[in-house]
Amino acid sequence: MDGSSPIPLQRLEVESAVVRFAGDSGDGMQVTGSQFTLATALAGNDLATFPDFPAEIRAPVGTTFGVSAYQINFGAREIRTAGDEIDVLVAMNPAALKVNLREVKPGGLLILDSDAFNKRNFAKAGYDSDPRAGELADFRLLEIDITAQTERAVAGLGLSKKEAQRCKNFWALGLVYWLFDRDRQPTREWLERRFSDRPDLVAANCAALDAGHAWGETAELPSGISAWRVPAARLEPGTYRNITGAQALTWGLLAGAQKAGLGMSFCGYPLTPASVLLHSLASLKNFGVVTFQAEDEIAAICAAIGASYAGSLGVTASSGPGLALKTEALGLAIATELPLVVINAQRGGPSTGLPTKTEQSDLYQALWGRNGDAPLAVLAARSPADCFEVAIEAIRIATTWMTPVILLTDGYLQNASEPWRLPSMSDYPDFPVAFRSQPPAAGETFHPYARDPETLARPWVRPGTQGLEHRIGGLERDALTGHISYDPANHQAMTETRTEKIARIAKSYPPLSLQQGEGEEGDLLVIGWGSTWGPISRAVSNMRAVGYKVGQLHLRHLWPLPEDLGPLLRRWRRIAVPEMNAGQLVTLLRATYLVDAEAVTKVSGRPFKVAELEARLGALLKE
Repeated sequence: MDGSSPIPLQRLEVESAVVRFAGDSGDGMQVTGSQFTLATALAGNDLATFPDFPAEIRAPVGTTFGVSAYQINFGAREIRTAGDEIDVLVAMNPAALKVNLREVKPGGLLILDSDAFNKRNFAKAGYDSDPRAGELADFRLLEIDITAQTERAVAGLGLSKKEAQRCKNFWALGLVYWLFDRDRQPTREWLERRFSDRPDLVAANCAALDAGHAWGETAELPSGISAWRVPAARLEPGTYRNITGAQALTWGLLAGAQKAGLGMSFCGYPLTPASVLLHSLASLKNFGVVTFQAEDEIAAICAAIGASYAGSLGVTASSGPGLALKTEALGLAIATELPLVVINAQRGGPSTGLPTKTEQSDLYQALWGRNGDAPLAVLAARSPADCFEVAIEAIRIATTWMTPVILLTDGYLQNASEPWRLPSMSDYPDFPVAFRSQPPAAGETFHPYARDPETLARPWVRPGTQGLEHRIGGLERDALTGHISYDPANHQAMTETRTEKIARIAKSYPPLSLQQGEGEEGDLLVIGWGSTWGPISRAVSNMRAVGYKVGQLHLRHLWPLPEDLGPLLRRWRRIAVPEMNAGQLVTLLRATYLVDAEAVTKVSGRPFKVAELEARLGALLKE
């Protein structure tokens, strides 16, 4: 050695990268991924995440049924999806490798915990032989005994062997932090908060984190394996935070209630993936939020209707199976014409189906899944951050038109995250509720179903308001007095009035505009709704870049449909509708506008990939 300074590490600069952490459901992969997401957001990258975990609370250790994974796509450009192919896969056992290998791109980096790659675990994962013997030839391989490295890093800190091994996810995280030049300090601070009552666990996990990072700094990496640098993205100036769809829904509901000048009563029953909303709202009681965990789905929606009757904003949430149980009470809310927000975090079905996987198969249920002619408004959020906007819109519609509103999200939106630019609430107009409080003049009678001439909404009266006593219920009622009525002409009039009231909601929408191809006429218009926004947007962008005349329209208001949608559809020669179902929005568009819309469907429990959409849309253009 001549005493000169060491040669600085030369990192390979890339525009974006996709990393997936995968292991057993007890290996802490969701924590690991969320911490890498936090560090990446603080580094200034745009990002999108995809948490993927098993339905079983604790599947057999080492089996493919118990694999939990967390994927993040991050970059210096706008990121719209969680990524098609994986650049770096961290696999903590053979089962994690087997489940995820098919999604690693050729030449991708595999980081394996060699301690777990033994005959017993090969058998559990369904391997006949060691996959490292030949199956991994197309990938770059980095085998490390992460378990042993972790045990050495935390030795002397007073942990049991089992507790020591539980720190191995942070050793792996430290290595990946080094690979992508991430700051460890935010993770140290998180550990201090998370284990404030266990300083030994804070010290051990920090030691494992640092040891993984140091290994990367000091190891002589195999040929072809390098570290990377992903520059910061050019984001619109402002204050950002990382946000999941569930968090955005929580704050959007609170913001909407405040814009309406109401308290909020959330009444729910735990059901994956909607349960997290109850947990989040329970912490906001200082903001006038009341939460109630009911004994079942029926009790939850009935309690929410009771809250709305009493003058609060009733909100409930569930997934498809739970919404099925809420159906009769949802009809009661339509009959009584009370504002109610019902959130459906869709998951794979039918029945209990795929509880932790994503799908868009509840659109029919939201539009028509009730007895009788029972119309209501249906909205859908397109991204985690958009859940904030759509929650406010749902409350505006519910309180202005005195109607239930179904807000559709899905398992992907609930759990995925992205950077969110904090809005200024002054940019959102107020829509204060005006309760009827004045009794009728002498000699006049209060009519609980007298209607606003513009919205056709009936008055909202808090029970006990003197002089405004009235009756509501599920039986058909007189069009003015609210008294029970079996008169055929009255039922005809009430049915038509409820239908017209919902139709008038569309008059309050802003004019439709295409997300891509505005003002154009072209060969193919791609229409989507919900969480298909990201892959559709990127696929259309890529196709337009090579000269295809393709446009994109993403719908937020699914019922009533926008009044200007029909003329817009007629400007395009072909229409394609990608959906994560067997073809539900496409049926609605065909029936409503008599257009030859074509279904592009996927029902696998996983989001569309950009490449598969490009291929299927390209095939339509070539027909």
